[in-house]
Amino acid sequence: MTPEPSRSVIESPAAIRKEGPASDDLILDELVDAARKFPDRQLLQFRSRIGASQYRRLYRLVRRYTREGAAVLDWGSGNGHFTYFLQRAARAAHGFSLLPGAFRAWIPDPDYPFIQGNEAEPVRLPYADATFDAVVSVGVLEHVRETGGDESRSLGEIVRVLKPGGVFICYHFPNQHSLIDRLARRFPSMHRHEFRYTSGDIRALVAGAGMRLEAMGRYGSLPRNSAGALPDALARSGAVAAVWDAADAALGTVLARWCQNYCFVARKGEALGLR
Repeated sequence: MTPEPSRSVIESPAAIRKEGPASDDLILDELVDAARKFPDRQLLQFRSRIGASQYRRLYRLVRRYTREGAAVLDWGSGNGHFTYFLQRAARAAHGFSLLPGAFRAWIPDPDYPFIQGNEAEPVRLPYADATFDAVVSVGVLEHVRETGGDESRSLGEIVRVLKPGGVFICYHFPNQHSLIDRLARRFPSMHRHEFRYTSGDIRALVAGAGMRLEAMGRYGSLPRNSAGALPDALARSGAVAAVWDAADAALGTVLARWCQNYCFVARKGEALGLR
């Protein structure tokens, strides 16, 4: 009997190195399976399909703005879930983090280009000019001040390492008016963001870095990560996640101003030397 695809990926990553690009649904299934089977991997966002589905919009942006084989930097790789997506989506993933990158033990290609940054130089990126087709921030840009960095300086460095015409995709960028974040501030045990932003802040950051804003949107009217505490059958249910997604989208239309996050895409100028 042929083993289930997600099981082979999780337990034997080398088995898929020569496969073609996987679908978003399969990738999400694999990450949910990994999160529930291997808690030590710290894939807390993927303990349920409800939590995992928050990344569908990100996956669509990456597929829209990059081609297969594109050199994409996972800037601030964290627990490795986005690098995992990039490899499964047939992008040429590169990783950068101030953390050691323990996730390389279980991603499909553990020998991919990963660099651990220097905490004494939190802004500098150890790459040559015009190296990447895309740089992606998944919940990273809003934290740079916490490690001695600065949003504007970090964006300037990202622009430097992007190829002419390359894109910066920013995801999970906290909304200044988020109802979820406001509620979290009333409960010390809940995660909340120290720095939050408006659409005007985003336009100013993008313009200051010499980029062109290609797209911007708000999303996330319902909590996601707490669904990881659901019983296994509910946590893994695609039907339950679909209902949650539909409710989130409907509420997000009515409550757009108060959604949790922004995402945006900014493009570097096409001409050589143009920031």
